[in-house]
Amino acid sequence: MRAIVMTATGGPDVLVTREVPVPSPAHGELLVRTEATPVLFVETQIRSGVFPLPTGLPAVFGTQSAGVVTEVGPDVDRALVGTHVVVTGMGIGAHAESVCAPAESAVSIPGGLSSVDAAAVVMGGSVALSLLETARLSGDDTVLIEAAGTGVGGYLTQLARSRGAGRIIATAGSPENRERARGFGADIVIDHTEPDWADRLPEALRGDTIDIAFESVGGGSSLAVLDAMTPLSGRMLYYGMLSGAPAAVTSSDLLARGLSLTGCSGPAWLARVTSVRSAVLELAANGAITPIIDSVIGFDDAGHAHEQIELRRAKGMFVLTPHS
Repeated sequence: MRAIVMTATGGPDVLVTREVPVPSPAHGELLVRTEATPVLFVETQIRSGVFPLPTGLPAVFGTQSAGVVTEVGPDVDRALVGTHVVVTGMGIGAHAESVCAPAESAVSIPGGLSSVDAAAVVMGGSVALSLLETARLSGDDTVLIEAAGTGVGGYLTQLARSRGAGRIIATAGSPENRERARGFGADIVIDHTEPDWADRLPEALRGDTIDIAFESVGGGSSLAVLDAMTPLSGRMLYYGMLSGAPAAVTSSDLLARGLSLTGCSGPAWLARVTSVRSAVLELAANGAITPIIDSVIGFDDAGHAHEQIELRRAKGMFVLTPHS
């Protein structure tokens, strides 16, 4: 079978398409015929060596896949054969025509939702839904959603609007993404590539304050965001650092303003994200959220996808299919 193999740690060119043996499911595993597999930001970091690979090299790359169960190992319900599923959290081996994964990692794809859409939405949508539930959004809350034109921010904007957020202030880094953020439901959209964007929040708010800030840019702007938040009840949920630097916020900064910060990372957070995958796929199947896709491409173009993601040019998820 064809697969994308990571040959070494390095740039996108270390990903090559090769013929490899078809795997066989062991105890507790199932075999999935891949129809779609997403290219995630974290995979670019694994490939470049920021995060360690859980196996030796060369190795079949990729962490998530969507497709049809074709075989099950011992102790796995044979009724799963023929069903459409998403398998996630595999660590390695997903960018291949057939994928072995623990049966417990499989989530059923609802009828009416394609494997491409399921692969595109399951990760970003699950993070967004977990963030929104953790934030305890109410109908009159003013929220700040950074990087709202694509990825997690795009799903957050869709969900916050559908769940009745009072006012959505969004940021995005390109004219196209700013327009998409408006389409997702943002009331005001700010260009976060401008150095002083966070300092201009009070002007955009016109006397209002931010009740919930979904912080994904990081760096020095996060401190200025605190100054635009509601004293004593404002809450920041910190889940990313697109600027390349951690949020420059200390406990003293929070104490002085009567604010709270929740770090959304680590094993417990990942377990929460995993637990809402089925709910996210149902939302996508019902049209409550729209999968955000840049391109559907073939295995041979995986390196190009990694390059575009690292250059911050992705307009959504790159989804690989074996036969594109």
